[in-house]
Amino acid sequence: MFDSITIIGGLDKSGLPELLNEVTIKKGESLSVVGFTGSGKSQLIRDIENLAQHDTITKRQILADGIAPEYKYRRNPEFKIVSHLSQTMNYVLDMECAEFLKLRAECRNIANNTDRILNVANSLCGEAILLDMPLTRLSGGQSRALMIADTAINADSSIILIDEIENAGIDKNEAMKVLTGSNKIIIVVTHDPLLALAADKRIVMKNGGMCSLYSTNENEKLLYLELKKMSEFIMDSQRKIRNGEVL
Repeated sequence: MFDSITIIGGLDKSGLPELLNEVTIKKGESLSVVGFTGSGKSQLIRDIENLAQHDTITKRQILADGIAPEYKYRRNPEFKIVSHLSQTMNYVLDMECAEFLKLRAECRNIANNTDRILNVANSLCGEAILLDMPLTRLSGGQSRALMIADTAINADSSIILIDEIENAGIDKNEAMKVLTGSNKIIIVVTHDPLLALAADKRIVMKNGGMCSLYSTNENEKLLYLELKKMSEFIMDSQRKIRNGEVL
């Protein structure tokens, strides 16, 4: 739908202009948002989700393809261009997974990719999600895995926002691989150095403001590979322990 978004800086918590005034992310690129707790990461993604037009506490503006998006993209769910995968996700519908995914496809007027979505979701979590499993029986990790797979494969949204995917109880490395392969704009809030370096760029937040922007350099890409090996070893150990094996 859109090929890029631009974040125009506003004000930090002290009411001063943000040090980083403008950031553009293009389709197919990923951006991590890092900073200490309370630094303003969550507010930044709320501004992006709401396509802020100087009308939030930060006074930021979000442009789509270089211009202010039409009102319908901000307020009409039918034209929503941002998907936000939050830290907590629970279903309230009394419906089986297959029926739910089929209904979502019908609402979007697209092909039913239920089997593909379920296969991807099950690559992210330990206990398999079954077609006839009620949504309300899914764990938090299973719920998030299902929505990550559905968003990556079926969502019309140009932008995917992910809040601390490392806390989801799923395979974070595989989840990022799935999402970054979707040819969308991926923005992930994280405290995990592995996920921060997995992105093409990263914004550093301080005192409620964007203060710096980095592109992942060659040294960091090598460090990422080392961190990935460590992460895979830890995750493999977790799987073995959960499976009742002795290390």
